[in-house]
Amino acid sequence: MHTENLTSGRLKRRWYIVVFLAPATLIYTIFAIYPIIESLRLSLYVADEGQSQFVGFANYVRLIAEPYWAEQFWNAFKNNIVLFIMHMLIQNPIALALAALLSIPTLKGAAIYRTVFFLPTLLSVVVIGFIWQLILSPLWGVTPDAMKAVGLGHWFQPWLGLESSALVTVTLISIWQYVGIPLMLFYAALLNIPEETIEAARIDGLNGWSIFWKVKLPLILPTLGLVAILTYIGNFTASFDLIYSIQGGLAGPNFSTDVMGTFLFRTFFGFQAQLGDQHMGATVASALFFIILAGVGCYLFGVQRKLQRYDS
Repeated sequence: MHTENLTSGRLKRRWYIVVFLAPATLIYTIFAIYPIIESLRLSLYVADEGQSQFVGFANYVRLIAEPYWAEQFWNAFKNNIVLFIMHMLIQNPIALALAALLSIPTLKGAAIYRTVFFLPTLLSVVVIGFIWQLILSPLWGVTPDAMKAVGLGHWFQPWLGLESSALVTVTLISIWQYVGIPLMLFYAALLNIPEETIEAARIDGLNGWSIFWKVKLPLILPTLGLVAILTYIGNFTASFDLIYSIQGGLAGPNFSTDVMGTFLFRTFFGFQAQLGDQHMGATVASALFFIILAGVGCYLFGVQRKLQRYDS
């Protein structure tokens, strides 16, 4: 009798789990899983006289080998890699340093600083793009006059209009906007370190930054890995909106700021003189999915395992 009651209680709990998970699972399936499956399916076909004809992996071969598609694909992929590397080398170290400063118990006004650093993340990407276009414009922007006021006027250039500097400029704008996200993740991880561990380090003679480097940093390595993979995913999926709002669908000048997102947009929907092709667009989307999947796989089976061994 007791066993039957126990089994009945477990079944009820399982039904609660199903009920609570069902809405989120349904929404995720409709808006995430189904589009991925449909993109994979469309990438295996071409349009032939109004009919879809199965061609297997021919579209993928065209994407990486045919000059028209390959030039755009590899250029966009390279720019995404540059975005990722710059975010890893600039954004995340800055976020870690700011989080370390904000976690100091004696720091006054920490709540205000947290709000200031995180505020750009809450702003609309369209607003961010428009503001920075105004700031950096050589005609009506405030940057030329501001640099002249401090004696650096000769250093000013139309950075968004030069192929050599447009991608770096857009990336720095992105770093300024999104540095608050890794900052908060690092900050939360630092706050979760037991105070007893810090006190033990002080008893051993450590203080200041030595505690951070030798005690705190090793303890937040899992968060560092998490931020790294989130940065990777974000730079391949969420870089489209900022670049589109600043540089447009052509990701100018001369595709120097083109990324996988803008390349996908032009290919699928078409832009100006370029006609949309849903099958090649789905191929680009599928290729982007496999690129992200490869990065996540490397993290889960490489970095994450090493971190688990380190923790144990």
